Amino acid sequence: MANEIGLRLLCIKTDIPAEICEIDDELKAIYHARDTVCIWVFKSREERNTFMDETAGMTKNERENHFSQKYAE
Repeated sequence: MANEIGLRLLCIKTDIPAEICEIDDELKAIYHARDTVCIWVFKSREERNTFMDETAGMTKNERENHFSQKYAE
């Protein structure tokens, strides 16, 4: 589908809580569905990148389970 749309920037105006804005963007992995935005926060950029590689192609629920099993404290 990305190839059909092409590369572009999509912005959705919203009020983001300050505590989310204060987190380094390099530590956040963001996923969205039609009705939900999920933000996973990691200890390092490397950990975030590993999570992204490990969860490529997973559904939201699969990603949540993976995060809980491997990264949640």
